[in-house]
Amino acid sequence: MTSTFRIGGDLEVRRLGFGAMHLPTGPGPDRENALAVARRAVALGVNLIDTAHLYGGGANEELLAEALHPYPEGLLITTKVGVARTGPGGDWKLDGRPAILRDQVRQALRRLRVERIGLLQLHRVDPVTPLADQLGTLRELQSEGLVGRIGLSEVSVTELARAREIVDVVSVQNRYSLLDREHEPVLDACAAAGIAFLPWRPVAWGKAGTEATVAEVAAELGATPTQVALAWLLDRSPVVLPIPGTARTEHLEENVAAAGLELTPAQRARLDALAGTARTGSGTGPG
Repeated sequence: MTSTFRIGGDLEVRRLGFGAMHLPTGPGPDRENALAVARRAVALGVNLIDTAHLYGGGANEELLAEALHPYPEGLLITTKVGVARTGPGGDWKLDGRPAILRDQVRQALRRLRVERIGLLQLHRVDPVTPLADQLGTLRELQSEGLVGRIGLSEVSVTELARAREIVDVVSVQNRYSLLDREHEPVLDACAAAGIAFLPWRPVAWGKAGTEATVAEVAAELGATPTQVALAWLLDRSPVVLPIPGTARTEHLEENVAAAGLELTPAQRARLDALAGTARTGSGTGPG
């Protein structure tokens, strides 16, 4: 099992990353702990960190910059745009209008303290704005040197194919886990094209019977069920780059250690067999 992957052929990262969504961004001890968790992730060798404009309206991006800037060489912080407070009463809604995307990218550059975003992902496809307008804007920002690579989030196989006719898509971030394989066809499409697949909510538990199987495998390996779930993802395909998130250092260290876990073929087969009982559904909220 390879431990690294080159996103777009040139952005080399370790395959087990970190999702920053759960890090508290308010003042006080919780913020200090969040800063420590982000720094510990990098100290443990994580060099792929995921954030988004949606996470606190950019506050999560600012937190990562406070914790990690100046950034160590090779660290990739990817962010997402396309969800904005433009709904009734200032509610969050999908908004892929060119002006909104441009504004959020410029805000991200300022908050992350960078001149270019190495990997920018469209958080969701806005069904109201033509896809060509949404991705065309990101392509323009790429041509202007403000964006390095372009990715998508929570898309179907059809949407991915349409998007690839407009831009070079290097990553897809969809909900996917051992017990939630609704987007298996999207993962297969990414694997066939060499596109990075970043599963959000990579550890999700379902029926008691399935959890028992995971627990049994974990006991055999002297690991935790969470580590088994992450190891299964890493073993699923070399394009899979899980981004588990946490606000606790001990959970972070547990997650990172999963990269060294090796499943036997028999254990892999038992976990694969859980597909028939895996949950499928829409999830709750954007990842």
